[in-house]
Amino acid sequence: MTESHPRISKAVIPAAGLGTRFLPATKATPKEMLPVVDKPAIQYVVEEAASAGLDDVLMITGRNKRPLEDHFDRNYELESALQKKGDASRLAKVQESSDLATMHYVRQGDPRGLGHAVLCAAPHVGHEPFAVLLGDDLIDPRDPLLARMVEVQEQHGGSVIALMEVAPEQIHLYGCAAVDATDEGDLVKVTGLVEKPDPADAPSNYAIIGRYVLDPHIFDILRKTEPGRGGEIQLTDALQQLAADEKVGGPVHGVVFKGRRYDTGDRGDYLRAIVRLACEREDLGPDFRSWLRSYVAEEM
Repeated sequence: MTESHPRISKAVIPAAGLGTRFLPATKATPKEMLPVVDKPAIQYVVEEAASAGLDDVLMITGRNKRPLEDHFDRNYELESALQKKGDASRLAKVQESSDLATMHYVRQGDPRGLGHAVLCAAPHVGHEPFAVLLGDDLIDPRDPLLARMVEVQEQHGGSVIALMEVAPEQIHLYGCAAVDATDEGDLVKVTGLVEKPDPADAPSNYAIIGRYVLDPHIFDILRKTEPGRGGEIQLTDALQQLAADEKVGGPVHGVVFKGRRYDTGDRGDYLRAIVRLACEREDLGPDFRSWLRSYVAEEM
């Protein structure tokens, strides 16, 4: 019988990046607040955590990130104005973001990489397993990746990372995992990890995407992890140590994701994400798809 492990309730969302790829739009606006149709990208991520049962969310922020806190707080003046107008629909949308989860915030201060950002969560997380969600990866809610990862961690313990097969020539853009198959089709055992390898040196074409469920032993390792690629403390390097020695924090498994993922950290993919999501909206889709077909036909 499979051993049961403690229920996960906490999610950590690193959001301290400068968003330089989107300048000048991100000069005064956090990249996480850029709209994807009519919601900021970060709200999709918090919604994903909440839908997986993780209702305690810690956001790792930095300077100029105050709009993130404001977005998930109540706005009584706006709510009052909408209520007086009788605009129940927009009032519900405004209140939705403040009702998603219990939000907490801590500043990273010195931006020293993803591993350092995760380490900033140690006092809040304590000795519990927890999830990490990167804001640049939006996972379609119809493909519940995080819920599956939580399930795997509760069954097997240790840590769980999300993996996606990519073309071999693209693997240098990602962390990469060496894996062994298991008797579950979407689940692999991770035996090694390397950050952004040359394609010729990559152990597989399994790329790490921005979802993790981590054993709290990761904090002890991160405290001792030296800066790696790019002069930053890499989460991948710490996970490699966990994968190499199960006695430290249990095994590392990977869930192979084949669903819908939208990368909002790249300008081209950000635009494609907006188009895809807008096309699928009941309120916007029919007219937008009609216009898009006409536009493409004219341009071709």
